[in-house]
Amino acid sequence: MPIYEFDGKVPEIGEECFVADSADVIGGVRVGRRCYIGFGAILRGDYGNITVGEETAIEEGCVCHARPSEELVIGRRVILGHGAIVHGKEIGDEAVIGMGAVIGFDVVIGRGAVVAEGAVVTAGTVVPPDSLVGGVPARVMKGINEEKRAHFRHVKRVYVELAKTYEKRLERIGAGE
Repeated sequence: MPIYEFDGKVPEIGEECFVADSADVIGGVRVGRRCYIGFGAILRGDYGNITVGEETAIEEGCVCHARPSEELVIGRRVILGHGAIVHGKEIGDEAVIGMGAVIGFDVVIGRGAVVAEGAVVTAGTVVPPDSLVGGVPARVMKGINEEKRAHFRHVKRVYVELAKTYEKRLERIGAGE
């Protein structure tokens, strides 16, 4: 896994994390315990800093970056879906960012909120807790019911377990040995 020091800033990776060997973690990035950082994910803490809470999954192909001298805070038990681009300010605990979603600068996603696949949350938007937003630009569509909350809790547990499983059973067999 490429871990890069940048300008004296060194990433910190928590215990029991899986960070794919094709993920790039750069500079001022702190990753909490039991996280999953997928293949091709990029966490760029070069000009700004990124904090990732425990048991968070940053799926394949995600790009996370903070503004210069600012911090992107990704909460606990968050899922950032495949290919999401996150430049926001804060992703609240237990939030879900759908595949291919774009989170603009200075966006705050409330606790337990869900951003639909492909949505574009424009700069400065504040998404209320426990709401579903979607569209281009994203707008509040409805609240999150208990059935959906239970589904997302299950998916989050799957990624925590996957991080453990990958550390024990994933073995490179092709190029780059």
